Amino acid sequence: MNGIMAASSNRIMLGPLVAAIDQGTSSTRFLVFNAKTAELLSHHQVEIKQSFPKEGWVEEDPKEILQSVYECMDRTCEKLTQLNIDISNIKAIGVTNQRETTIVWDKETGEPLYNAIVWLDLRTQSTVERLINKTPGRNKNHLKHKTGLPISTYFSAVKLRWLMDNVEKIHEAVLSHKAMFGTVDSWLIWCLTGGKKGGVHCTDVTNASRTMLFNIHTMDWDPELCTYFDIPMEILPKVRSSSEIYGLMKSGPLTGVPISGCLGDQSAALVGQMCFKDGQAKNTYGTGCFLLKNVGTKPVMSDHGLLTTVAYKLGRDKPAYYALEGSVAIAGAVVRWLKDNLGIIQTSSELEKLAADVGTSYGCYFVPAFSGLYAPYWEPSARGIICGLTQFTNRSHLAFAALEAVCFQTREILDAMNLDSGIHLAQLQVDGGMTSNRLLMQLQADILCIPVVKPSMPETTALGAAMAAGAAEGVSVWSLNPEDLTEVTSEKFEPQINPEESELRYARWKKAVQRAMNWETTEPVNNGNAGQK
Repeated sequence: MNGIMAASSNRIMLGPLVAAIDQGTSSTRFLVFNAKTAELLSHHQVEIKQSFPKEGWVEEDPKEILQSVYECMDRTCEKLTQLNIDISNIKAIGVTNQRETTIVWDKETGEPLYNAIVWLDLRTQSTVERLINKTPGRNKNHLKHKTGLPISTYFSAVKLRWLMDNVEKIHEAVLSHKAMFGTVDSWLIWCLTGGKKGGVHCTDVTNASRTMLFNIHTMDWDPELCTYFDIPMEILPKVRSSSEIYGLMKSGPLTGVPISGCLGDQSAALVGQMCFKDGQAKNTYGTGCFLLKNVGTKPVMSDHGLLTTVAYKLGRDKPAYYALEGSVAIAGAVVRWLKDNLGIIQTSSELEKLAADVGTSYGCYFVPAFSGLYAPYWEPSARGIICGLTQFTNRSHLAFAALEAVCFQTREILDAMNLDSGIHLAQLQVDGGMTSNRLLMQLQADILCIPVVKPSMPETTALGAAMAAGAAEGVSVWSLNPEDLTEVTSEKFEPQINPEESELRYARWKKAVQRAMNWETTEPVNNGNAGQK
């Protein structure tokens, strides 16, 4: 009897809960937090299939993405019920997502008109070259003053341009005013709020700032940018703040719950790490690696290859905050590659053990430029390279070199950030899936020569989306006042090698990067550029 009493009294004690959909490149998660303590109560995760139809192409199925969200929601609600937690306590849902990934669908049927083109995808390289060639002085930074971004395969506008040029169904849907464009957040929110039966077509400022169609000063779609890419504005979602009620869930166990938070995954991690002050920074180790530094309410342009992006705007009447971002395309993806392509490990967790067996790469360097190089080089013609091999090199050395590559890439970005701001970061706050690899965290501290600080609850991306949702006007169950934010327990990794050795290894890495450059230099032979004007 007492057990039942205790359980029912526990249910009352919890108070309001907030959920987050975390739709990443390699998996979808649904997580439920206690709005008062920020404690993670339950979650469920589903892997997402990536397809590589041609070399350099990366696609995902938008319907599989949506299905995975429903599955994660259902499973998590079941788990909560088993824990005797009443799901009617979930007061809001936040959405956070892989950014830039591009989806076009038919607003009348609700069907996607093509697979989602993932941010890593390189098929737009010839589109990018064509666009850069028509700029004065062939300058990839031609639009940077408005967008904060270089013209690159990475961003949505060039993917959308490719789809309109190469997919007949999309070309026709645009002409007949049936097409809707969105990044993953827009696709999910539209579907979850009713889809073809009145779904809300919106995005938030952080996701919009990754399209190259958004002016980060006016904080809206820019007619000149849309003309430049020849994209009709009517297919774009409405831009909203990162924290307001967009619409209500229309099906499933959480029907009627407001969706009230939306942040691109890297912005969400910045919020989840509580980097609300100018100068605070975090590094997220996911499929890629993303270092963001809050620069306050005025955009700062980089002279060292970093992006200027919208960090968050936590309410309709709240100011927008900006960030400098260093984006690395391949971090966790290198682990997946060693597992799926080379078969040298069976599970991701094996990598740490394999690398720890040797404790050194023995002079082997691995530059995983599978999608060209992102920050600070923005060199789409680079390709992956493994160098410094001898007869002595084995798979353990390669595993170690792969982990070091993640750390060296982070160091390059941190250097750029320090040069841009003139203020050196005293320590690095980290999060993301790869941070469970303790060897990686120690290596990172050694290579940066500063301490690395990891929160004990690694799901900061989902936490950020939940905070935005719970703090929204009309929900107001989560306070973002500094004095109300819960103290985060964390673990600190201090540098353990001497800086001279660290510098020597870093110099070698830079030499390897130079050797990876200018590999794919010839334009692909008419890469299906049909329908181009």
